[in-house]
Amino acid sequence: MSIKRVWHGWTTLEDADAYQDILLNKVIPGIEAKKISGLRKFEVLRIAKKDEVEFVTMMTYDSLEDVIGLQGKDYKKCYVPDVAQQVLKRWDQKAIHYELIDTIDY
Repeated sequence: MSIKRVWHGWTTLEDADAYQDILLNKVIPGIEAKKISGLRKFEVLRIAKKDEVEFVTMMTYDSLEDVIGLQGKDYKKCYVPDVAQQVLKRWDQKAIHYELIDTIDY
């Protein structure tokens, strides 16, 4: 059973491109460099709203034990690097972990 670790962060309209660049070119490569056991996929979603931009990240792990192995006992806690905090308005302090029930491709 796979686990989806889901996190949200919000920027101003003006800071959205800067945050996206930080996420794609610093944060994710830093996570990938750790060669995390059980990490299979990293997805990034973005939506512009009236006065802010919301980002969603979804990391797919083989199991919750892989997440706990990386994050430790407080595995729901999120790490947001200082460089990202400088352009985020706010962000989730805790990630949500979903069990992946099924994937249907068309």
